[in-house]
Amino acid sequence: MPLLDRHIAFVEALRTAGLPVSLAEDLDAVEAVTTLGLGDREGVRTAFAATLVKRQSHRASFDAVFDLFFPALLGSGASGDDRTQGAARPDAEGGSDVRESRFDGLGELREGLVEAMAVDDQEALLQLVRESVERLGAMPGRPRGMSSWSSYNTLQKLAPDTLVLRLAQALMAGTDDRGSRSEELAMVGAARRVDAVRRMVESDVRRRIAEEKDPEHVARTTLRPPLDQIAFTNARKSDIDEMRRQIYPLARRLAARLAKEQHARRRGPLDFRRTVRASVSTGGVPMVTHHRPRRPHRPELVVLCDVSGSVANFASFTLLLVYALREQFGKVRAFTFVDDVHEVTEEFVPGADLEETLTRLAASARHASLWGRTDYGRAFVQFREKYPDALGPKSSLLVLGDARSNYTDPRIATLRDMVDASRHAWWLNPEARRQWDTGDSSAREYGEVVPMVECRNLTQLTEFVHDLV
Repeated sequence: MPLLDRHIAFVEALRTAGLPVSLAEDLDAVEAVTTLGLGDREGVRTAFAATLVKRQSHRASFDAVFDLFFPALLGSGASGDDRTQGAARPDAEGGSDVRESRFDGLGELREGLVEAMAVDDQEALLQLVRESVERLGAMPGRPRGMSSWSSYNTLQKLAPDTLVLRLAQALMAGTDDRGSRSEELAMVGAARRVDAVRRMVESDVRRRIAEEKDPEHVARTTLRPPLDQIAFTNARKSDIDEMRRQIYPLARRLAARLAKEQHARRRGPLDFRRTVRASVSTGGVPMVTHHRPRRPHRPELVVLCDVSGSVANFASFTLLLVYALREQFGKVRAFTFVDDVHEVTEEFVPGADLEETLTRLAASARHASLWGRTDYGRAFVQFREKYPDALGPKSSLLVLGDARSNYTDPRIATLRDMVDASRHAWWLNPEARRQWDTGDSSAREYGEVVPMVECRNLTQLTEFVHDLV
């Protein structure tokens, strides 16, 4: 592929992956690479990143696309087709055949990975990952059009859970602390390093598949969107863990943004009388305008969350973000429900550990369910009966859920009463708009009473909270 065509395809793949790249930025990237030259691959990566990436959360997606279009090597890096080099022999643990290498068996390959992860030797890890994919991920004889490399096969044979245990033991061996807290930290650190190796395996497999097919196909079909654009309902465990780590940094950035905007809007409406009086000293010309002081207003927020099934992740992230910004609100009260309502306001203690807060939220979800089947209508009735003072003329009501109520009575009149008792009301739905009103969804009926907003990822959630405050 000519270099210009590869660059154009690269930029298009970035846009497909969710990165907003403008034409001006595209031209800036071309100028930067032209100035720096193509001799240093990491220099080219840096030039592209500096001109095309706007957010840190997009960097992982950028790196994945860059590695597809500008790979560090072809195959395993040897001349010729290295899949034909080295004699095949049986796997030491009875699996498919493996290739000759400096390791005698799969067990030694695992030990090599553990040793490299223990000392955080990234160069050795890269070599070991490439060898692991070469030996364990090949699927020769596949039909035309199907991939002949598999990250799943590679990881299954490497056994990530076993790697985590062995690495945790190695990390513990390097410290004199044998307490339970040290063991817990070792397990957490080991899990993160093994997860990084998992991503390296997936990246190497994508690179090899891109050689067989084309980078555009791989970028379009295998790359996940940036973290802030991943739907809450489709997030994997690793995505959820990373989202949890991003919540408070996200809240700090949003709080700074809000403070700056509120400072800019500090002036109230024009005070015509004071302005005219001041103009007397300048011959009747209003050189300086005077404004009435703006009356500060911080909304009181009442959050009602569906914590059933997959929407529980969405509800927990929204609650965490709202409480991280609690200084922006006059008062916050939070309630969870499945078919019964339970108040969880007291679970959010300032300075509390994030994991402990999520654990308490999970426990509160059990109190919010009597029969385990979502029933919005019953939850609304219970809310009005048990907490009649929760809503008032200063309150803003925020309902979180997918509006799927198992074909039960939606109790529209009760919801309308709740909305009428509030100053403002919104409903955040984590499902795509095209799925509303399908199956047991009552989105249309509820949407006629309270404005319903699609909120599927961190980007949409952040923008809504910004507009709310």
